[in-house]
Amino acid sequence: MAPKAESLMSLRAVRQLRRVRTFYTAGVLLWAAAATWTGWTHPGSRQMWASLLLLAVFTGLLATASLWLHRLKAAEGHKPAHHAAPRRAITPRHVNA
Repeated sequence: MAPKAESLMSLRAVRQLRRVRTFYTAGVLLWAAAATWTGWTHPGSRQMWASLLLLAVFTGLLATASLWLHRLKAAEGHKPAHHAAPRRAITPRHVNA
């Protein structure tokens, strides 16, 4: 079984990746809207290409965060079962007994 600190780090990582994924989703939506608007009003302009570049960046970041989150969840689900002995003092056995 994984140590408790490793389990907490995994939970923190999942929580943070969910927040980051939400932020990147908002960025993708914002830059998609901006690219659409500038493409409609000023097709081929520098602003349109900048919006498309930022859309591509945020899409890549969103895909990366989603992939990491998926891998963390998959690794979390395949943890081995805990088969350790109970935590109690082991009494020595006597040869005569």
